[in-house]
Amino acid sequence: MPWDTRDTMSLRREFILLAMHEGANRRELCRRFGISPKTAYKWLARYAKDSEGLQDRSRRPLHSPSRTAPGLEAVVLALRREHPAWGGRKISKRLEKLGCTDAPAPSTVTSILHRHGLISEVASMQATAWQRFEHAQPNELWQIDFKGNFPTPAGLCFPLTMIDDHSRFNLALAACAHTNTKSVQLILTETFCRYGLPVRINADNGAPWGSPSEREHGITRLTVWLIRLGIRISHSALAHPQTNGKDERFHRSLKAEVLNGRSFHDLEQVQRAFDDWRHVYNEQRPHEALDYATPIERYQPSSRTFPAQLPSIEYGPNDIVVEVGWNGSVRFKGRTLKVSSALHRLPIAFRSDPDKDGAYDVYFCHKRIMRLSLHDFDSIA
Repeated sequence: MPWDTRDTMSLRREFILLAMHEGANRRELCRRFGISPKTAYKWLARYAKDSEGLQDRSRRPLHSPSRTAPGLEAVVLALRREHPAWGGRKISKRLEKLGCTDAPAPSTVTSILHRHGLISEVASMQATAWQRFEHAQPNELWQIDFKGNFPTPAGLCFPLTMIDDHSRFNLALAACAHTNTKSVQLILTETFCRYGLPVRINADNGAPWGSPSEREHGITRLTVWLIRLGIRISHSALAHPQTNGKDERFHRSLKAEVLNGRSFHDLEQVQRAFDDWRHVYNEQRPHEALDYATPIERYQPSSRTFPAQLPSIEYGPNDIVVEVGWNGSVRFKGRTLKVSSALHRLPIAFRSDPDKDGAYDVYFCHKRIMRLSLHDFDSIA
């Protein structure tokens, strides 16, 4: 993947931080980031000697033995001004990671912010700690969704976001002009090339993801492509957006730290703001749910690489394989059955249930799309 000159330094930092993980496959990372091993090892060696050459100014160590209390308070306030949505715990942890050995405790930082009128009563009431379930390893589950939309003079912006469930690492943050399959597939292709393939992706209900409760069993052109890549697809429960809770929480941070109180001329300006904040979110911003680690400290790219072409579709020797016709219909044992128009000209498999006469499970690749009973011709999505 060619490097975007707009954010070369951010990509370089991201590569180095991922390559420094224990057991990281550096050769594979070089391929995904589009750089030569020679260049990569040169950067790693330079980073080992002096990390300043690869860091933004805000990552400069702040420790000074002679720093006075007023000076330290000024540093706290400066960090708060840079990140207005950060509270005492995030700022305290960030100062520690920047090398400030006398970083004030979170309670002290909170007191400083209160004293300067930077924490409202409403914000204090909303600061309630709680826990979420998370998957045990990176890339077991990615969560994806659009964060609504907002206007710019050049047209509507639809922010597309994707989060790794285990690490909260932001894999994609794109300012899209449309929510169609073509736009999403382009972003996903870029993401898969760089970070590999996940085991499963969870999405909301509706276009372009599809929904198991909808007509045609939630199979869309986008989910057909993902299924053929070997990715399992799941959907949030209807009227329960918390199923995609980590991505929803990411949306709150995006709104508070990037979108609130700002206007943008066009999508390019939005994307620049997204790129700048993504670097902060993944590499600088301490995360409460990660015990104040940053997402990149817990994330590792997937070992499953994005293939140059879609793998062929294969089924078992006992499956009855039928090609889907026009309008998503198939003929099976003298009956016409509607599956999905997105499967036109693709093979699906009817797999008999050995414990129930006349019952079949209908599969597309690894995904069961419906269950069929020939006795009453009822189907259950």
